[in-house]
Amino acid sequence: MKFTPSKLNTFMFFKLPSAYWSGVRVKSISETECQTMVKHRWFNQNPFNSMYFAVQAMAAEFTTGALVMFQIKKSGANISMLVANNKASFTKKATGLITFKCNQGDLIEAAIQRTIATKEGQTLWLTSIGVNAEGVQVSEMQFEWTIKVRS
Repeated sequence: MKFTPSKLNTFMFFKLPSAYWSGVRVKSISETECQTMVKHRWFNQNPFNSMYFAVQAMAAEFTTGALVMFQIKKSGANISMLVANNKASFTKKATGLITFKCNQGDLIEAAIQRTIATKEGQTLWLTSIGVNAEGVQVSEMQFEWTIKVRS
């Protein structure tokens, strides 16, 4: 699969339908950065009239996971990936259009090269920051990814 926003959004529709129907969409992807966006709507709100935390987590996790998938494909190796842990901080009510960004593609590439070279699994923490339309941070999410070469 070629890594374009359109292809990733189609992938999301079939493989992660809850994220798709909640409004999560990939805005851009490159070797080093991925951005998603999601708009606060009735369908993805909480009782406090802001975006439900799980919708924010889906959008944030996808920025990190898409970058891991991108780097695995680029490596050409048969590598598995899995989220082991996550942490989240919410600093402002998420209303309006929220954009999440992870720009740690270089860190992922280095971890993949280590796991290929050593044949040992690697873990890495990746961060995705969510900001509203005014550029104010609403949340920060961290995901611990595990990667290893399949035997």
